[in-house]
Amino acid sequence: MQFRTLFVVFLGAMSGAALAQGFAPPPAAVVVERARIVYLAPSVEVPGTVVSRNDARLASELAAKLNWIAEVGTVVEEGDTLARLENVTFRLYEMEAESRVAKEQARVTFLRSEKQRLKQLSENNLSAKSQLDQITSDLAVAESDVRIAEAQLGQAQVAMYITEIRAPFGGIVTERLRNIGERLNVADEVIRLVDPRSIEVVARAPLNTVNFIKIADTLELQNDYRNGEGTVRTVVPFGNPQSHMFEVRLSVDPDVWTVGESVRLSMPTATAREVLTVPRDALVLRREGTFVYRIDDEDKAEQISVITGLGSGELIEVMGAIEPGDRIVTRGAERLNAGAVVSVTEAASSRASGSAAFQ
Repeated sequence: MQFRTLFVVFLGAMSGAALAQGFAPPPAAVVVERARIVYLAPSVEVPGTVVSRNDARLASELAAKLNWIAEVGTVVEEGDTLARLENVTFRLYEMEAESRVAKEQARVTFLRSEKQRLKQLSENNLSAKSQLDQITSDLAVAESDVRIAEAQLGQAQVAMYITEIRAPFGGIVTERLRNIGERLNVADEVIRLVDPRSIEVVARAPLNTVNFIKIADTLELQNDYRNGEGTVRTVVPFGNPQSHMFEVRLSVDPDVWTVGESVRLSMPTATAREVLTVPRDALVLRREGTFVYRIDDEDKAEQISVITGLGSGELIEVMGAIEPGDRIVTRGAERLNAGAVVSVTEAASSRASGSAAFQ
């Protein structure tokens, strides 16, 4: 017990000595990004949906029974079979058409040889000449019958071909609209195929933004799960007179977005202008106002009051005693006080921008 008491007294003495020598806690660790000048425009958020440009409900082109259909989730390439119809009847039609073609071709062969024979006799025999004219006429009719029979054979072969419903593009089977054994009529929908790689965002925007959007512009996209960008592919130039909205379609990265996802787009409502910006995470909101912490050359924190303006994505315009290139705290500001010495880590995105971005 006596030893423990002496040890506690010793620790207390050491702590007092440390304070007496002026030891301080280590500097607060902060992450900074550079204030920079960018072009921003006032914007409005509008809802959009990620859709596939290749989204098809494939239908039967024949009246027949469904024998087989691909499972939901099957990944297919262009030309792969998605469903098969019963083809017995159509195979018989094809065989009948093949026989008709053979029959008509045999008749044409006979008439051609007969015509050649009568042609030789007709030079000295008037009777043979009359028969030659008849054979010539019969041959023309027979050759026409061959073409008709070949057309009928082609139709039968097409019918046999379309007893298999094939993928018009690569994609994923997302829905089976009929079941095996059901009798189908012409134009009955059978299966749904979606290409998840060929996607775009469809949005309807207010008419007051149409003059500030053009093809190839890049717009910010976001939802509750991710942020990204989309490139304007087309702007439908006709607005709805009831809703005062027009349609915009944007190409997006299929590795980031999924068909059916809801997103929000930032659409400009005025011409972009140069403004000084900082990341939104840099703002410290207090009852007395909004401010940011700037780190000076001695790694000390300065509290700077600011007024915010335009915003776009992660950036927001600020007005105050800040210059382009200033180091602004984006992580760790909640623990700072004016004059505090800090340990600085510069964000990778800020380092990659380079000093030219701050001119």
